[in-house]
Amino acid sequence: MASHGERKGQNKYYPPDFDWRKNSSLNAYQGVHALRERARKLDRGILIIRFEMPYNIWCNTCGNHIGMGVRYNAEKTKIGNYYTTPIYQFRMKCHLCDGHFEIKTDPKARDYVIVSGARREEQRWDASQNGQIVMESTEEMKKLATDAMFKLEYDGKDVAKKTSKSGPDLNELEIHQSAWKDDYIINYVLRKNLREAKREDRLQKEADDHIRKKASIDIPLLPSNRHDDRIAKLYRLEPPQSAEQTEIDRREAIDQQQVLKGTSQTPSEINWTPATFTSNKKKLSSALGIVRSIDKPQQSSETIVKSLVSYDDGDSS
Repeated sequence: MASHGERKGQNKYYPPDFDWRKNSSLNAYQGVHALRERARKLDRGILIIRFEMPYNIWCNTCGNHIGMGVRYNAEKTKIGNYYTTPIYQFRMKCHLCDGHFEIKTDPKARDYVIVSGARREEQRWDASQNGQIVMESTEEMKKLATDAMFKLEYDGKDVAKKTSKSGPDLNELEIHQSAWKDDYIINYVLRKNLREAKREDRLQKEADDHIRKKASIDIPLLPSNRHDDRIAKLYRLEPPQSAEQTEIDRREAIDQQQVLKGTSQTPSEINWTPATFTSNKKKLSSALGIVRSIDKPQQSSETIVKSLVSYDDGDSS
């Protein structure tokens, strides 16, 4: 299967009379350049490009201001070399009049230079006067990269330059501090802070010794933090209450329970004295569900015989 690049080449239309032995490409067959109209002056070494104005200028023909970033169709021409870097010149027509102006590159200064037809709006500034990084020349940069002694001298000059610039500020600061300096107050505050720090260290050491003695350990303890305190509160090495208190709570809970399901009194609320016990006898019996049978008088044997005889007489009649 053909790749994307191969499909792109194969999808071009080749007419029937195209002969690859006579024409190397379709552009050569049709007699046109690949850049079309941009290459119409290529025989004179001129290529049409889109040029963007690198800075603000004034046109000498009409006197109008042209801002940085305005784009023109410019004729690009190579006019020389700076070492191996080519130097290009751009010629373009002002869009506000019929005048032309030319600008060329300056590789040595890393800038653009106006050749004719316009003048530059001077907005250049010295980087060293504004506290910016100053770009060194190419020779110095190469020497810094290859010569260790030159680099050492360069660094020494840089340090001396910084010291000379910061010297007046340091002197002014020392004068200001000496005017408000009080040795007694400074010494008093320093010794007070030292005493407080020693006291805190002593208290912390005593607390650590107490913990080590209680836990029977002999290792240095790190200072506690909020996270450790929160974790330690989640663990308890002893029950929340003693065994005696647990037994007392259990007995109180039993004492508060109802004696029977049918009663609403607890054992602590019932009066167990003899007088009240007799009066509450029926209440307790009904609560227990005890049904007492009624006592009937016992009949003698003679009474039973008489009743049977009377029953027989009545039956025979």
